[in-house]
Amino acid sequence: MPNAILGNGGFHHVAVKTRDWDATLRFYRDGLGCTDRVTWAEPPRRAGMFDCGDGNYIEVFEDLAWSPAPNGALVHFALRTTRLDAACAHLRAMGCKFTVEPTDVTIKSTNDLGDVPVRIAFIEGPNGEIVELLQNTVL
Repeated sequence: MPNAILGNGGFHHVAVKTRDWDATLRFYRDGLGCTDRVTWAEPPRRAGMFDCGDGNYIEVFEDLAWSPAPNGALVHFALRTTRLDAACAHLRAMGCKFTVEPTDVTIKSTNDLGDVPVRIAFIEGPNGEIVELLQNTVL
């Protein structure tokens, strides 16, 4: 359904900073299957947009002086998947750290949507970012 304010708006991207460009690209491209959409600038200030699918992007900024704040404002971001268990097996084989193993959860809605079953997992990215993988048929 279109957004009444933004029109055909919606999620476009989330941005992360990195001190390790290669590890970050390995995680998002090789681990999560994102594809290069556009990259710009030269080391040590590279940046790029990486398509997670359907025009939803992770934007990465290289910043060698950056130091992540403990428990920063970004709690996590979620990527939709139809292959959660296979994706998790792939990420596990790459040595990624899981903060929540794949699990089934039922969201008890308070807005008459009823129970919403989801399958989720949480992985820590190479820059301390938490990535949720979410599989469901309702949301």
